[in-house]
Amino acid sequence: MSTPLRDTLSEPSIYLPTAATIADVRAVGKREKVFTFELPKGLSLAHQPGQFVELSILGVGEAPISISSSPSRSNGTFELCVRKAGDLTGVLHTLKAGDTVGVRGPFGRGFPIERFRGKDMLFAPGGLGLAPLRSLINQVLDERGNFGRVIIAYGARDPGELLFKDELERWAERSDVELHLTVDRGDETWSGPVGVITTLFPKIEVHARNTVAVTVGPPVMYRFVLMELLGKGLSEGNIWLSLERRMKCGVGKCGHCQINHLYACQSGPSFSYAEIKHLGEAL
Repeated sequence: MSTPLRDTLSEPSIYLPTAATIADVRAVGKREKVFTFELPKGLSLAHQPGQFVELSILGVGEAPISISSSPSRSNGTFELCVRKAGDLTGVLHTLKAGDTVGVRGPFGRGFPIERFRGKDMLFAPGGLGLAPLRSLINQVLDERGNFGRVIIAYGARDPGELLFKDELERWAERSDVELHLTVDRGDETWSGPVGVITTLFPKIEVHARNTVAVTVGPPVMYRFVLMELLGKGLSEGNIWLSLERRMKCGVGKCGHCQINHLYACQSGPSFSYAEIKHLGEAL
């Protein structure tokens, strides 16, 4: 039996990374790669969907990255989907299988999947938001009998920005998944809907009292998606989102991720709308 990574760390050493080896690298978008990591023998990440790790590269720095793989598919490894967007991610994109990085975590509060069981699930990721939400989606699909309808409404800027195209195809082929896709701008390869993600919602009928919605994406998207979900009658406690901030330390010490009186790295990054609707700095 493997030991959860956090259980191997005494309180002072929570600030020290554990070496993780890159087992595989694959491109899933124009600027995104999925890295599969292996921890030392006998250790496991033991994460929950919605949590994140602090990834470090010696001589470069450290950054928070959401976990993209499902706990139900860990197999002694975990995955991070990383967009090339800065110094650390730029260096990470040059690494290959066999290279080593540092990992701290997992940190934060994940999505409370135990409260979702028995419900219909409506997932609404936007752009890169599919990367962290993929963890929860695959967990739900691996426990498919514990949930009602599974609806995925995914929007991206253009067809080239759609992530995990192979998985999107598999989800589309499943009879127990309702997949809706849209892009802001189409091209010659695109024959599907064109428009922002909220244009998908009029096509989706839900049983409001038995539906949980989870949305992850750019902050500008949240306000409009929330309006659509509330307009369909979903309760504020059944609408969940991820409020990612610059969670620099991961353990509530640096204050970079503060939202009013909360730290996103500890109270979140997963929140219900009911919990944050009155926090002026949240949305």
